[in-house]
Amino acid sequence: MVEMGHFALVLALVLSLVQSLVPLYGAYKGDAKLMAVGGPVTVTGFAMIALSFAVLTLAYVQSDFSLVNVWENSHSLKPMIYKFTGTWGNHEGSMLLWVMILSFFGALVAAFGSNLPATLRANVLAVQGWIGTAFLLFILITSNPFTRLIPAPIEGKDLNPILQDIGLAVHPPLLYLGYVGFSVCFSFAVAALIEGRIDAAWARWVRPWTLAAWVFLTGGIAMGSYWAYYELGWGGFWFWDPVENASFMPWLAGTALLHSAIVMEKRSALKIWTLLLAILTFSLSLLGTFLVRSGVLTSVHAFASDPSRGVFILGILTVFIGGSLALFALRASSLTAGGIFHPISREGALVLNNLFLTTATATVLIGTLYPLVVEALFGEKISVGEPFFNLTFGPLMMPLLVLVPFGPLLAWKRGDVAAVAQRLMFAFGAALLVVLVTFLFIDGASVFAALGAGLATWLVLGALTDLALKAGIGNVAPKVALRRFLGLPRSVFGTALAHLGLGLTLLGIVGVLSFEKEAILVMKPGQVLEIASHRLRFEGLQPVRGPNFTEDQGRFSLLGPAGQPVAEIVSAKRFYPVRQMPTTEAGIKTLWLSQLYISLGDEANDGAVVVRVWWKPLVTLIWGGTLVMMAGGFVSLMDRRLRVGAPAKRKSADKKPSPVAT
Repeated sequence: MVEMGHFALVLALVLSLVQSLVPLYGAYKGDAKLMAVGGPVTVTGFAMIALSFAVLTLAYVQSDFSLVNVWENSHSLKPMIYKFTGTWGNHEGSMLLWVMILSFFGALVAAFGSNLPATLRANVLAVQGWIGTAFLLFILITSNPFTRLIPAPIEGKDLNPILQDIGLAVHPPLLYLGYVGFSVCFSFAVAALIEGRIDAAWARWVRPWTLAAWVFLTGGIAMGSYWAYYELGWGGFWFWDPVENASFMPWLAGTALLHSAIVMEKRSALKIWTLLLAILTFSLSLLGTFLVRSGVLTSVHAFASDPSRGVFILGILTVFIGGSLALFALRASSLTAGGIFHPISREGALVLNNLFLTTATATVLIGTLYPLVVEALFGEKISVGEPFFNLTFGPLMMPLLVLVPFGPLLAWKRGDVAAVAQRLMFAFGAALLVVLVTFLFIDGASVFAALGAGLATWLVLGALTDLALKAGIGNVAPKVALRRFLGLPRSVFGTALAHLGLGLTLLGIVGVLSFEKEAILVMKPGQVLEIASHRLRFEGLQPVRGPNFTEDQGRFSLLGPAGQPVAEIVSAKRFYPVRQMPTTEAGIKTLWLSQLYISLGDEANDGAVVVRVWWKPLVTLIWGGTLVMMAGGFVSLMDRRLRVGAPAKRKSADKKPSPVAT
């Protein structure tokens, strides 16, 4: 089975080479038969990579330690769920997952791209083939997951303990679906540059792929944030870690691309800019892959530290980013710029959105790469941390968030700001009231807290106002308004949900940063701690043995008003003997939208233990808001106009319509 998986991977490389050359040559020659080769070859290549990945997964499930990859990252006593997720909990396996998702997206284009022009479809599949060929070569030459170990050891070295978590079953696949999903947008952009032709239909084809990648990347970032929050025991939701930034930058650029594609589709404007954004977004995804796998960064998220792998990926990065930008420079002048519009319009609002998002992306990019550049040039190690990003990224986002509710309410081509401001008066009044109430009546509220809560309210009510106005609520009879509301395009609901989710996430961030309470103390069994009107009693430590670990569980009782236990919170210090690594398992109790968070420290000889407790108000809104944003993306994808991808061919005009009753 292992050799079958290895052979399937080699065969996939051969098919990828065919995919990258034959359809491209067919498009150049106008040969329909050669162009038609791309579809079956792409689907077969995906089947081969999927077979290879299935074989590797089976090796993990069966604890086949004759594979170096399985021996280094698994153990026979590891729970089955982590044997399965351990397949991508390492460099080689995660890269195979990366390529499998890449081939999956290519297969989707081949299967559902029948309404694309034949030459465009052939060129898109060829560009996907180029990317697949490069990364299959990378895997087979530097990161082969099927390398044998003879004689096979009896036992494995176990998976990194911090990766033995259910969050790792979700985080990498979601993240890769986002990262790699933008490869389709990149392929469409390069294919358009090869043909030297781009129009509104191109944007209509690209937009669903952009939206799908954005949804998955949103989920991947959110899941990674929550995993770090509860698994690492530090109590934070975002650290501006360079590897976190590596996934955040494509998200920012992808958000700009999504809005820019809307302008291009609706008004045939921003054509060249949208092309450039499609190239830059996937380029940032490739940069993230390089940062995680080259060894230039030290992070809990980083997989590899082999310089040869870093040099190989750097070569891939140079070829694809440099080549696509060079092609863009050659072709951009021959492309038509698109239609013009008034600055005060929905197009203008989306352009302003792009300006802020791309500037913010550049800020995060500089903060992430600057320490690496300084170390490479001068040999000095410096760090760029939270203060830099708070002082640069934050001020860029504030005006953007203020302007978000205006965009959907402005008319295309020429809008009326005064009229839109009047429609948003209720949302503005409610936001102002929240600012005043927060600042004047909530204990410990700062100006930042008041303004942040008001801004979050503004975003939420602005999104709801958009739906209410388009349904005619307040202007027509309730039955008519309900009928209009249910008949609104799903893309309208999707936009409103995405903006509403953004407001909820902002409210969660403001709540935690402004009103979080923290206590650090040494507690003995029976001792009671009071934090933010909640009382916790430490019941003591209890040793527990797991399948491949031992742990000391600290049990805490949450006390009610009369001193009776109403809930139990368990935090633990866990030790994995095979890896000789300790981990901290946070104890979390969710109370409505807030959480009590307990992390254990060192144990004293008398049974006392260092305890760190946080009260985190509204913290669940941070991730709940991202779920709402994802829901908005999925609802938009259900819009018929996006699912079709391109206008259906009209029936011939000479056909007479069927008679209808007058």
